[in-house]
Amino acid sequence: MADRKKMGEILVDAGLLTPETLQKALQKQRGTGKRLGQVLEEMDVILEEDIATALGRQFGVRQVKGIARYSYPPEILKLISPEEALTRFIFPLKIEKKTLYLAMANPLDHDTAQEIGFRNGLKVVTCVTTPEEIKAAINRHLLVVEKTLPKEDRWWTVLIVDDQEMVQLAVEAALKKQGYTVLKASNGAEGLRLTLQEKPHLVITDTVMPRMDGIEMYRNIKANQQIAHIPIIALSAKAAAEEEARLLEIGYFDFIAKPINPIRLGARVKRALKQCYGKNPPTN
Repeated sequence: MADRKKMGEILVDAGLLTPETLQKALQKQRGTGKRLGQVLEEMDVILEEDIATALGRQFGVRQVKGIARYSYPPEILKLISPEEALTRFIFPLKIEKKTLYLAMANPLDHDTAQEIGFRNGLKVVTCVTTPEEIKAAINRHLLVVEKTLPKEDRWWTVLIVDDQEMVQLAVEAALKKQGYTVLKASNGAEGLRLTLQEKPHLVITDTVMPRMDGIEMYRNIKANQQIAHIPIIALSAKAAAEEEARLLEIGYFDFIAKPINPIRLGARVKRALKQCYGKNPPTN
């Protein structure tokens, strides 16, 4: 919260927000997992592009735009994994004279910049941009299916259902890297519709969502003979053993606690598909 409040104070100092509006935004943000900029944009108070501009001017950081349109050599893209890029909202731009130019949605995150620089033996110069710019660049340049995977590992389709876009993107990045086809839905109603329509081999769903939550979606899927065979893994921000036991008792095939660990996610998905289908996916 300290970093978010600091960023909010910068926006107040820049005259883009009033202190009262900042407090309202921080209250709305609490417990949602959303970025402060996202909350402010939803309140129709300020655009995230305005936030990037204000941060750039305040700290003398260069603002970059349209980063998804450019080409990047593989050695640059390999510096940061898709999961890390999505979690931290960062994207590597170029290396010049042992200096990495790094696009960041939050250029105040000095710990991330220092960690990446230390890990790669490079000096890091940060550039500011919007989360949307970074997501577009990640989708175009980092979320690439591994072509070296055996064809049979690219048969599987997984549906992720979660109302938090960052969770969707993190799961998508981890699974696409392993060769899976990924579908996404933002609530249980949409997830149920896609399950009926696309018949994925596996569903991974949050349990708390608007419109229709994950538990109601689970029960609707299991009540329909056309799709009842599809295994469903529960996602939950509650990592307690009691929550895991409760969800497994309901009937979920497995349970994964948030925040998502890509290695654990991949292992659980592979285990579910192997146990439910063997080596070959069924014809739907």
